[in-house]
Amino acid sequence: MRTFTGIVISTVFLLLTACSAPEQPKAAAPAAQIEGNLQQVMRGVLFPNSNVIFATQSTNPAEIKPASDPSTATDPLQGAYGGWTAVENAGIAMAEAANLLTIPGRKCANGLDVPMNKPDWPQLVQGLRDAGMKAYEAGKSKNQDKILDAADTMTTACANCHDKYRDKPGGDAERCK
Repeated sequence: MRTFTGIVISTVFLLLTACSAPEQPKAAAPAAQIEGNLQQVMRGVLFPNSNVIFATQSTNPAEIKPASDPSTATDPLQGAYGGWTAVENAGIAMAEAANLLTIPGRKCANGLDVPMNKPDWPQLVQGLRDAGMKAYEAGKSKNQDKILDAADTMTTACANCHDKYRDKPGGDAERCK
């Protein structure tokens, strides 16, 4: 009986000790870092991925033959993750790239701040995100009619932003104003 009582007391003591131990502080998430200006993000992420969407308006991704060595293909539609998977991936990349446009401190190619503080910026970024997700869903459905609709949504989202912040009479110096 003494052994049983000792075990019960030891167990209760261990449980109380474990329950009262202070919580370890959680590590802070790493801060977002900016490596490129807005033009570099556009040319490196958005432009090539939008081209995947636009290319599939006239060519069924299922009919695109893989490169002779898909692991070294420079065209995502012919690469190791080609065809409709490339469309899905391009859509996700576009949607995720919207997050890159909201990182504080990013600059335009002319050194001006990205116009994140402008009241229309969140809606413009959301338009890009929505277009990316529409392209992703079109890729999942493997339906070219949906690709046409997604490409139209993407064209509109890009034009809405470019008309206001990129395509300026004064060229690069006037961008992001």
